Amino acid sequence: MADQNKPSEVSLSTFYRRNDLGAQNSVTFDYKKLLIDAKQLTIGPILSEGTYSIVYQGLYRSTPVAVKVIQPDMASASSPEIQEKFTREVSILARVKHDNIVKFIGVIVEPTMMIITELMKGGTLQKFLWSVRPNCPDLKLSICYALEISQAMEYLHQNRIIHRDLKPSNLLLTEDKKKIKLADFGLAREETDDEMTTEAGTYRWMAPELFSVEALHVGVKKHYDHKVDVYSFSMVLWELLTNRTPFKGRNNIMVAYAAAMNRRPSMDNIPEQIAPLLQSCWAENPEDRPEFEQITEFLENFLHSTCKSPNTLPNLLEAEHSGSKEETEDSPATDCLMDRPKGTKKNLCLRFLHCFGHCL
Repeated sequence: MADQNKPSEVSLSTFYRRNDLGAQNSVTFDYKKLLIDAKQLTIGPILSEGTYSIVYQGLYRSTPVAVKVIQPDMASASSPEIQEKFTREVSILARVKHDNIVKFIGVIVEPTMMIITELMKGGTLQKFLWSVRPNCPDLKLSICYALEISQAMEYLHQNRIIHRDLKPSNLLLTEDKKKIKLADFGLAREETDDEMTTEAGTYRWMAPELFSVEALHVGVKKHYDHKVDVYSFSMVLWELLTNRTPFKGRNNIMVAYAAAMNRRPSMDNIPEQIAPLLQSCWAENPEDRPEFEQITEFLENFLHSTCKSPNTLPNLLEAEHSGSKEETEDSPATDCLMDRPKGTKKNLCLRFLHCFGHCL
């Protein structure tokens, strides 16, 4: 009997014929050492499908891999925009090496553009969360995931890379569900002082500075920095703690308006020791958000405290942190950032992170 877990493989040439991918691409690629032998790659079943690409399970030299194929209609005539995005994604993936970032294996550019990475058999964090609903994951597991995500993001920011699409469907799990890795660098780019396009990311996880209550033309650029990733992280952390979807029931326009108007998800049932961190991460002003280095330190200390003595977690900033409230039109984004002189907001939250680390 055939192994049901083994992909139904086809040779690359057969795959091209079935999917009408015979046209040659004119991608000029400077990273020739990253090219792999297409003859040693076989394609299996679809893992996921997006607007610009399809991800398949495959085998390369008998090793299970994930194969990201740029969709034929998107790559037709090898548009300069698609080529630029493809090259940028490959160049970033080839540079980054971290335990919590998917391992890059190689690239194929003819007859169609493909990116080959390690296969994460545990699926996406999104699917894992769906599988345990309406329950929430164990708190320790959620914080472990959050810590590993923070460590990956800290590494990217140290290398001046902004991911710009941090969300549960771009976070992959190992088969035993014990480790999480960041994937999909299709929107990632190096941080610059110049303005960047605003249509980057997925609405529910996008930072408010990427939105505007006024109509913007397609392709418009705005100035923002790596702190957009910190905001996205806050939404992922909130999901890990609540197993709910941010702004559920709202369409993209409503989500964009809510974020731009400084509305945030409910703080009900959020552990009070985590609440100040969560609120500082989704602060309206990017300058008030912590760096991932501080987030990593906080989560490491929280895990250490939880394992050591679950019932004696420090209750810092209790005076500043009011009870959890459902989001309302007048509710502030964060309790630890409210009713403070403008110049003290950032210092307050950063003092909390610093103090937490030294009180354990």
